[in-house]
Amino acid sequence: MNSNNNSISDLENLIAETICLKIERWNLYLGDAGLARKLAIECLSNISKGRNKSVEIALEEVKVSIGEGPEKIALSKFIIDSQKKDLENLLEDFI
Repeated sequence: MNSNNNSISDLENLIAETICLKIERWNLYLGDAGLARKLAIECLSNISKGRNKSVEIALEEVKVSIGEGPEKIALSKFIIDSQKKDLENLLEDFI
């Protein structure tokens, strides 16, 4: 594990500025959406399963609220494949 990137906060900051929700032609960075910390926690809690599996599980577990109603949708529905790869790459220093 790289000593420069060894905490939830470090991963949260990387995710916040790198990974975004994709809705039509609009990108909302997870830091702005308030989802970066939740995703960092989920990724790190599953990191022992490998980067790919950790990302897959985390994106399903983190839910996005729609409006003020009770409906929530898995973050995976909003993250494009290239962003999933970017997230896997961010996790490299945390294995």
